[in-house]
Formats: sequence, C-alpha cells, structure tokens
Amino acid sequence: MPGLFTAIYPVSIDLQAMNPRYSIAHDHELLVLLAGARIWKVTIVKDRFASINSWLMVFAMVFASWNADAVADTPGNELRVDGTRLNATMEHMKTFGMSDTGGSTRVAYSDENRVALSYLSALMLQSGLMPRIDVAGNLVARRKGTVAGLAPIVSGSHIDTVPNGGHYDGIVGVMAAIEVARTLFEAGHDLDHPLEIVVWSNEEGGKTGSRSYMGSVAERELGLLSLGDKTIGDGISFLGGYPDRLAENARNRGDISAYIELHIEQGAILDREGISIGVVEGIVGIKRWNITVDGFANHAGTTPMDQRQDALYVAALIVAEVRRIITAESGKQVATVGRLQVHPDVPNVIPGQVVFSLEIRDLDMDKVDQLFSRIRDSATALAETNDTTVGFDQYYESPAVITDERIKKIVNEAADILGLLSLHMPSGAGHDAQSMKHIAPLGMIFVPSKKGISHAPGEFTSEQQITDGANVLLQTIIALDALFD
Repeated sequence: MPGLFTAIYPVSIDLQAMNPRYSIAHDHELLVLLAGARIWKVTIVKDRFASINSWLMVFAMVFASWNADAVADTPGNELRVDGTRLNATMEHMKTFGMSDTGGSTRVAYSDENRVALSYLSALMLQSGLMPRIDVAGNLVARRKGTVAGLAPIVSGSHIDTVPNGGHYDGIVGVMAAIEVARTLFEAGHDLDHPLEIVVWSNEEGGKTGSRSYMGSVAERELGLLSLGDKTIGDGISFLGGYPDRLAENARNRGDISAYIELHIEQGAILDREGISIGVVEGIVGIKRWNITVDGFANHAGTTPMDQRQDALYVAALIVAEVRRIITAESGKQVATVGRLQVHPDVPNVIPGQVVFSLEIRDLDMDKVDQLFSRIRDSATALAETNDTTVGFDQYYESPAVITDERIKKIVNEAADILGLLSLHMPSGAGHDAQSMKHIAPLGMIFVPSKKGISHAPGEFTSEQQITDGANVLLQTIIALDALFD
C-alpha cells in the first residue's frame, strides 16, 4: 500500500533534513512514522549495529501487520519509475560519507556504510520488500512471488566506495532496483517469481558479499584489512553478519532464476557517442604478471653506453612493445603497465633490475593468452639483444564472464520500447554480477559516465540517465519474470 511507511530510520540519520515533522530519537531507539502523524517508538536493547537484524525483525513485525487495500494492476509495459523520487534518494545517499572535496568516503564496514544500510532498509519496506542482513553482511530484501516454487529474480549492486570516490558507482544500481520494486508495489503489479534486491557488501575490497554466494571467500581473507579500519571478518560482524557462517550463503545453479544489475559504465564510450544504454556483452577477463628484467648495476659515469646492461632501458622498450602489440590487434582488448620498481633506484647507478606489472583484459581469455605470448616473445628478443634477461610470473587471473543472450535481447528490446539508443559493449571493470556466473543467467545494463570519470569526486551520471536506466531495469525484470519458469 503506497505511503504506508513514511520513514523508519536509526537515530544517526538526520530525519529533520528530510522532513521537519520528524523527531530524533535517543540512543538505541527507532522512529516508525506510519501514514498520518502517529509515531511508534521501539527500544532496541543490543548495543552494536549487528543488531540491525533485530531492527529489521521489528520492521518486519510492523510491516506484516498492515491491512492494505487492493490496488488496480497496471499493464507492465506501461509502468515507469518515479524519476524525481529516485533521484531524491540518490541525492540523500550522498550525505552518508560526503568528503571535503565533494566525493564519497563510505568504505565497506564503516559507520557511514552501516547507517546507509539502515536508510536503505527503510526504503525497502516502503517498496513492499522484507529486508534482512545475511551472514556475509549483505542487505537482502525480498518480495514474494505469486507462483510457489520459483527461484527469485535478483537485482542490486553495492554502496561501498573507495576513499574519496564518487556518488554513482554501485549506488545507481541499488537505488534503481529499490525504485523498481516500489514501482511494482505501488502499481499492484505482482510477479510470478520472488524479487530480491541485494546490497552486496565490500565490493570495492574484493566482492566479499557476492563471492559468498559462490562459496569462494577463503577463511584467510577474513583477517585481511578492508579499505577502512577493520578486518573483513570484523567488518562483516559490524554490519550484522556472521563471518564464521559464510558457508550458509553458498548458492547452487537454479537457486536464482536470473540476475540483472544496473551500473554506470565507468568509461567514456556511451558519453562520447551520446548513447543512453549499454547492453553488456560480458565482463572482461583479467590476467596479471610481474615481469622482471635483470641487467647489471654499474657506475653511471664510467660505463660507456655501448657496454651497458641497462635493465630500465630494456623495460622501457618492452612497455612500448606492449602498446604496439595490443593496438595492432583489432578488438576491444586493453593492456596496462601500472607499476614499475627500479633497483637500486639511485641517480648515479645504471639500473640492474626492473620489476613491472602487466595486465591484459578482454572478453576472450584465449585472446589474452595469445597477446601475452606475442609480448613475451618480443620481450625475450629485446632482452637478448641488449645483454639482459627477462622473466615472467603470472600472479592473478579473473576469468571472463559472458552475459546471457536472452537477457541481452530483453535489455535491448526494453531500450527500444523506451525510445533509447543502446550499444552492445563489454564491461572493462569487474562487478558483483560476475560472482553469479555459475549460479544463474546474468545480465548487466550500463548508463553513461560523464567523461568516463569514476572512483573520483568528478564521477557523474545525470538524473535523466539514471531514470532511463531504471526504466530499462524495470521492463527487463518484468520480461524476465515472463521468460523464466
């Protein structure tokens, strides 16, 4: 029933900034403002935010007690999100971790992270969803379907940021998914499938939340420091999860009917081409190597140029060769040398050793291997010519994930229905969606990033672009409900 839950927030949110009628409760209290002016005060006994599960149980009890009037069903293809409301929630999310430079420092497991989750839980309740914190610290909200036995359609993203990051990476997908659920709820449009909206935890620090669905979070990771001041294990507990029970989150193929995630592109292609929607073909695979060039350290003033075994000179030639090989091949592959260590790293000594990184990304892992093979052969020849040696050590691999053809078709058709230009494109960045690879058919929708800026205060996607993306997500979810049994 629209408007039933006007607000349910923890004390640390400035409710008066949203509506002057709201009052601020004391410690350990929540305000539940129902339709009209009635306020219910609920005292929470537990002292830590892990008690958010208790809070949500309170929410659930209140939520389950309503007696809603029937709302006339609206044809699915006529439904549209409330763009003004959606962008107002986007704007309010900025207040949780706003940095002095206008960016966002809402790193995983921070105070700002957990208060934002409480705000989102309130929005979820307003949207006809039942929220809870799972064992990995993910905020998961569910709306029942009308057909028993069907696995849920899942959508969502993340709200944690890098330090002094932007206000759109991940957040667009979360806020849009909640708005889609609210649109369906207010229109009385039931889905056959359950609908789950997930706010994945610690995406920026290793996709811990979504990887828990894969069962691939190793116990040793729990002791690693997150981007904030807590270990991952302590951070999960801080959000209300149970790091010693992560195995409970593992999903099998068929446990989810389909996964669809809306996200900003984080690149400049859509913005440069003036295209509204990116139909994601897949998430690129990544391989990384450390390359070591060994020469001979010697006096910079007394060693003639033709007698030098200069490791840095050879490394520079190899870096240039990486660019030549990658750009000579047709396609959308990219390669990066992002780290270089010179030894002994003093001005008056010829470098005796250089270690540098090489990363190659593409949707085709075989192509990644072929490109590396060419780079390795060229680097070996350059090293021999200049009386040095070169070695290669692969230390990282993230396999490519190809999106489902049926979902790509649906996203494309949704954009067409809405009169939006679309483009099939790869995702050059990693996303939570790739964790669903072996669990469910998956798809992604991109909206433009101004000038391709991301992970920085200048990150920006316009209100209309966010609304367009949310409407494509809405129509996609409706179509997925009809497609999958």
